[in-house]
Amino acid sequence: MRAPLIAGNWKMNGSLELVATFAEELSRTALPGGVEVALMVPFPYLEVARGRLPEAVGVGAQTLSDQPSGAFTGEVSGGMLADLGVQMVLVGHSERRTLYREDDAAVLARVRAALGVGLVPVLCLGETLEERDAERTEAVVLGQLEAVLDALTADERQRLVLAYEPVWAIGTGRTATPDQAQQVHAAIRARLASYDAQLAETTKVLYGGSMKPSNAVELLAQPDIDGGLIGGASLQVDDFLAICHSAG
Repeated sequence: MRAPLIAGNWKMNGSLELVATFAEELSRTALPGGVEVALMVPFPYLEVARGRLPEAVGVGAQTLSDQPSGAFTGEVSGGMLADLGVQMVLVGHSERRTLYREDDAAVLARVRAALGVGLVPVLCLGETLEERDAERTEAVVLGQLEAVLDALTADERQRLVLAYEPVWAIGTGRTATPDQAQQVHAAIRARLASYDAQLAETTKVLYGGSMKPSNAVELLAQPDIDGGLIGGASLQVDDFLAICHSAG
């Protein structure tokens, strides 16, 4: 069985006060058994989050450089993240692909950089509204997946977490229906099975399109949805905890 993972992505939001609020609430609230919980916080808050959040809550970064070190002002390497006790890192989030022009080659380089220092890459996959309307959802999503899997070894593939994030449902208030989300998740898992049956059985595939307390139960009930990559709702501790309990 794949343990559900609920990962909050704060994006470029947060403060020391918000970290303290989450640390207090998560320390005194029992998390559901068998559910993995993590928060992806901005770089400046990684160390304090790792120090204050309960050990059961993973801490992740939102991106990383594809370079180990050097004259790359403003960049943060995977080794630096690992040095802080970070366990996972988002790679290929739709905002990175769109706003910062990270193509499949750039995403692959970052996946390899994360794997090289022992971080778990959370590889994000998703289509735009135009691509969905053109009935290209599976071609786009599976193409993004194959661009990474084809370049990795079997062992490296086993270390990935995947997140399907329909770009048209991020920050818009729109959400894919459970059936729409499940259809894409099932296609992702079928493609994983084409590489290796065990890979398909063990890889977590999260849903990342505006999951919130009101729709989490129905989305998480789908057979191929193994958790959520939570955006806006992860900035409200009560909402985030409600989603965590929906996965239990």
